[in-house]
Amino acid sequence: MAKKKATRKSAKPRPARKRSTMVGADFLSLTQRSPADVVSLFQTAAKVKRNIRPYRRALEGTTTVLLFEKSSLRTRITFETGINALGGTALYMDHANQRLGERESVRDYGKNLERWVDCVVARVYRQSVIEELADNASIPIINALSDRFHPCQALADLFSLWERAGGLDGLRLAYIGDGNNVCHSLMHAASMLGVDMTVITPAGYSPAPDVVEESLALAAESGAVLAFSHDPAVIESHHAVYTDVWVSMGQADEAGKRRSAFADYAVTPSLMQTASRGIKGGSLFMHCLPALRGVEVMDEVIDAPTSIVYDQAENRMHVQNALLLHMFGKA
Repeated sequence: MAKKKATRKSAKPRPARKRSTMVGADFLSLTQRSPADVVSLFQTAAKVKRNIRPYRRALEGTTTVLLFEKSSLRTRITFETGINALGGTALYMDHANQRLGERESVRDYGKNLERWVDCVVARVYRQSVIEELADNASIPIINALSDRFHPCQALADLFSLWERAGGLDGLRLAYIGDGNNVCHSLMHAASMLGVDMTVITPAGYSPAPDVVEESLALAAESGAVLAFSHDPAVIESHHAVYTDVWVSMGQADEAGKRRSAFADYAVTPSLMQTASRGIKGGSLFMHCLPALRGVEVMDEVIDAPTSIVYDQAENRMHVQNALLLHMFGKA
């Protein structure tokens, strides 16, 4: 449940506005949203994607700062482009060489930012940093990636499937690779929305136990089946196959070890054939990008007509636009 945000003082009274659970609320993890909230975000994203003209001035007068400890193509461009398209102002602050909390405390950082801007989008190394920022700022904070979660990506991923299939009923999603932040948020999203999901990882690279527990509880409520395995063969008969990078930023010293551990988990044409058994039209391939071609996934897979990786990339902007519109009460 999102924490209640303090109201900032204004020089003149503001008209009463009917508030939803998303207005002014942080987005640090998908567990802060209800399944109904996520569906509402999808519906708004679809409307804005079809025709953005009615929303061109929706964020006029607002400023959102992007605090990035990690470099990015898709996250930065989709947020900046989306905010500008909605009439807002986006400010980018590169923290690649100075992590949040090093020059001054995260608390002081948040207390300053809440006086100047209306929203913070943070891409950080540690989830604890973004949580501390949210605890000390009265403006909404969006998690644009941490070591634990990547909720905006998961929204784009499930929206892409929702859009492609016309809904999510009966879908089976397989994730193969590292039980990382992307996997965690996908587990949350699938479990919330009733999508059956199989997580396939090498031994020693399974998702975090507490996230597994959270996701199983969500699956019990939605009726989804969430399964875990170390055997790539269980990928048979899934509507979509998803993988992510094996070596993330900050893991360069583990590169050799990880490539060895994940060698049998590469997404090859043969693996996709197994996944496609019984699936009309074949299984879709998904990746949040960047992809290490020829290692994590073969060219024949990522460039196939059944690959929706660029749909996912585009839809990052649309679901993030929807998120911002709901946060600012403009949806």
